[in-house]
Amino acid sequence: MQFLTISRRRTTEFPPEAFTPDLLAREGQRVRQLYASGILRQIWKRGDTPGAVILWEVPSEAEVRAALATLPIVQAGMLELQALIPLEPYPGFTS
Repeated sequence: MQFLTISRRRTTEFPPEAFTPDLLAREGQRVRQLYASGILRQIWKRGDTPGAVILWEVPSEAEVRAALATLPIVQAGMLELQALIPLEPYPGFTS
């Protein structure tokens, strides 16, 4: 099953200098690991605010939440999950 998450950095609670190069490097490393495992299918940097949109391929919402919990920025409390959306096949492609 696929899920879409929309998140934003908590920039009102954390100043820009809190998002250190080390933290961001660890975040990037973890994202690459999740991508290599196949559960994180695609990721986009948001253009409207600091944050990301991620397409996940996992059996359940609980597994999305578990994967998110492994991200260093989430562990630091610096990321807000704005939406977690289960996706279904588009019916217009069936005959």
